[in-house]
Parts: sequence; structure tokens; C-alpha cells
Amino acid sequence: MDAPKTLRSRLRRALWILLATLVIVSGAAFIAFKTSPWPSALIIRWAFERGGHATNAALASQVPQGINAQFDLHYDPNDPDALLDIYRPSALNDRPLPIIFWIHGGGYVAGSRKEVANYAQILAADGYAVVAVDYSLAPGIQYPVPIQQLGRALAYLSDHAAQLKLDSSRFVLGGDSAGAQLASQLAALASSPGYAQKTGLSSGISIAQLRGVVLFCGPHDGRIMASQVPSSWFLRTVMWSYFGSTTPPEATVGAFSVVPHVSPSFPPAFISVGNSDPLAPQSVALAEALKLQGVHVETLFYPATHQPPLGHEYQFNLSRPESREALSRTRAFLRGLTQPATG
Repeated sequence: MDAPKTLRSRLRRALWILLATLVIVSGAAFIAFKTSPWPSALIIRWAFERGGHATNAALASQVPQGINAQFDLHYDPNDPDALLDIYRPSALNDRPLPIIFWIHGGGYVAGSRKEVANYAQILAADGYAVVAVDYSLAPGIQYPVPIQQLGRALAYLSDHAAQLKLDSSRFVLGGDSAGAQLASQLAALASSPGYAQKTGLSSGISIAQLRGVVLFCGPHDGRIMASQVPSSWFLRTVMWSYFGSTTPPEATVGAFSVVPHVSPSFPPAFISVGNSDPLAPQSVALAEALKLQGVHVETLFYPATHQPPLGHEYQFNLSRPESREALSRTRAFLRGLTQPATG
């Protein structure tokens, strides 16, 4: 066999090997995406965490001077994910401060307390101890583990209030996206004993300690989410990751949903969402449900025609006037609830 024929034979053999490898790899990837939420969840985690760190970095110029921080406090020594940071004005280190307990978003599969660090410091400057808290992420864990963890975090802060210079009689729960749902569920558990008994979950603090909630862009009704799963790769991944199934039992979805479980004892709420956020109907539904119960609710919603459109987590982009309005309204709401300490 001459050299050119030998070379062509080798090239054909290499090409067939390459094609066979691609077929095998593609088939394995297809099977992985069909049989486990992990591949899709990791894609979402990478994208969300990249965006979260960029958003936090963009807020750095807005952080005022004189904020003191306590990092990496273990609210449960037996849980490696059970960490929180506390931010407070240095000038008020010697006095107990009202607590803003902020829960980060990330679709239950992404995010960390570090991604809201600068936003927490901006709020802390007004005279608060702002707690940025971590919880375990799906699919490594599933519902209701994060709620259980956050309940332990709140109990830890209440039990160690004197040591940490916190006013445990003045808690405000806050959160964005998935964190907003977690915050609203904790508030529902604290304010509705029947709901807590039905789910077997605890908020970690009493309703007497809870002054209010600040909720941005949250998914407050799992029934709506479940209805949209067939047409949404993202929601399918989130549901599969957090509940262990793309079609979790109605009882589980119902227990997760805050809208049907609010009561007249639910604390005062500030709720906001962007007009082009796919989750906007859920914030509106929660606000309406609370108003029907006679709960004090303040909202910042924009009409569907508002330009430019405000997307998910719009409130963190302080270069926009709407986001600055959201921060101003949040501060005013908090002042009305807690009367923060001053120097």
C-alpha cells in the first residue's frame, strides 16, 4: 500500500472514531439531562452566581464608610453550610440593634450570602444589624431543608442576642427571588400556628419578635410554578432540584405556597417586583392575599407599559431611578417598623 492510501485510511479511521465518540458523548449527555437535575442545575448555578457577584461588585461604590462586619458565624456547628455574616455601623457597636435578616436568591440552586454583602451594608448604614445568611442549595438538598436551616439561624440570633449586640425583639425578614419566598414562608410559619403545625416547620422566632418583611421578586405560589413547568426548562429544573420531582405531590406544593396560608397575624409587608419579571404575578397575588386578611401592605409595582422594562432583581441596579426609588421606599418602610438606632 502506498503512502497516500495509508494516510487516507488512517484519516478515515480517525474520523469514524471521532464521530463515534461524539455520538457516545452526546448520548450520555442526553441521558444525564433526562435522568438527573444536576446538569441543568449546575448550568443555572454558574450563570446565576456569575451574575450575582457582578451585581454585588457594581454596588461597591454605594457602600458607605464605617460599616463593621462579623464573618462566618456558625449558626449550627453540625452543618457546614450554616454560616452567616453580620454588618452594622461601627459607631453603634456598643448597642443592640434591630435585625434585618436577609436571605439571598438563586432559584434554590445557586447564590450565597456574599452576593448580597454590599446591599446588606447599604441597609446597615441606617442603624441596623443586617444578617446575610447561607443555606444549603438544591439538588444537594431538597425542600424543606433550607426553611429548617433558616429557622435555626433565627433561633441562634435570638438566643445569642446579648452576645452579638442584637435587639431580638425587632426582627425584619427580607429576601430577593427565592430568598423572598423563604422569608415569606418563615413569616407565615411565625404568624400562623396552624400552618406551622400542618407542615411540622418552625420559624425559629415568635410573631412578637417579627416586625415585618421586605420581599423582592419572589415565587410565593408553587401552584403557579407547577402549572408552568411543561413550558419552562428553568422551572422544570428548579422544581426537580428543590422538590425531587418535576411533578411533586400537590400536598408538598401546597405547603410550599405562601399565598394560601397567610393570616391576619402576618407582619406588615413591603413587596416589589419588576414589570417584566416572569414572577411578577406571584408578588401581586401575595400582596392581594395579605390585603384581604387586613395586613398592612406597601407595594412598589410598575405598570406593564413601563419603560424601560424592569426585569428580575431590578432593585439591585442602583444606576436606575426605579431601583433608587425601591431602596428609598425600603428604607422608609424599615424606619416605620423599627425606629433604628442613631449615633
